[in-house]
Amino acid sequence: MNYARIIGTGSHLPERVLSNADLEKMVDTSDEWIVTRTGIRERHIAANGEGVVDLALQAATHALQAAEVAADSIDLIIFATTTPDRVFPSSACLLQQKLGATQCAAFDIQAVCTGFLYALGTAEKFIRSGSHKRALVIGAEVFSRLVDWNDRGTCVLFGDGAGAVVLEASEEPGIYSSHLYADGQYSNSLTVNSYVAQGQLQGESQFTRMQGGEVFKAAVNNMASSALEALRSNEFNVSDLDWVIPHQANTRIIQAVSKKLKLPQEKVISTVAMHGNTSAASVPLALDTAVRDGRIQPEQHLLLTAMGGGFTWGSALLRF
Repeated sequence: MNYARIIGTGSHLPERVLSNADLEKMVDTSDEWIVTRTGIRERHIAANGEGVVDLALQAATHALQAAEVAADSIDLIIFATTTPDRVFPSSACLLQQKLGATQCAAFDIQAVCTGFLYALGTAEKFIRSGSHKRALVIGAEVFSRLVDWNDRGTCVLFGDGAGAVVLEASEEPGIYSSHLYADGQYSNSLTVNSYVAQGQLQGESQFTRMQGGEVFKAAVNNMASSALEALRSNEFNVSDLDWVIPHQANTRIIQAVSKKLKLPQEKVISTVAMHGNTSAASVPLALDTAVRDGRIQPEQHLLLTAMGGGFTWGSALLRF
């Protein structure tokens, strides 16, 4: 049986940094208020004219370089994003053209903050089926364009960025399993309630609206439950893990998930202080950061977990 194994990671952040001090000049908030409630100190914001595919191109290029493979060797591209540059064609197709990987399957997945895990799980299944041998999986967002900068409850949370991995067929794990879920009855708890009609955005709001308490509770419970399922399915214990990489929503959620898993904080990768919540880019950004700073080493066991609007959630257990 083929497994799918990560052979390269990459990430990219926009040049502009928006600090908490900057936000103090824009909205009724303070560095202390933001850090106490979220752990976030700064986030990166895409420049005017800089799209999600531009960010993804840099992350994908870094991942391909790390994997030491050429773009034209990729036979599958899956792009997770909530903020595509166009209604169509897909961001995956636009990225495909820029990379020169023009003879492969390419499509987008939209599962908000769980998007990268949905894309990773989908790519894994393609590879394990034997139909594809090498995949490029991206999570990228320009989420700042869905933020109401007058709403201090949400504008302090989000940032822009991209992360990518190259997956390859392998006789050894790789990804042991992924576990993906959704529950649409919570669709109004975290949403941008607008749509395109006759060339215009229609609907109640063009910005992110969130019921914070409900989202917090669901994130902690769902991320922890799917993580435990991944461990049980593969007869792993929490103590077998080298690292857990949770969705970087805020420090409180990360700490609560760790406590529920009875996981030492020193085994948790957290980049939320410097990146904010980058939605689908969150997990691959944190993964690449920890690979490049030397914390994550080959053969270590990683657990990835996330939750996003929908609600969607899921986890994946893998050997790096």
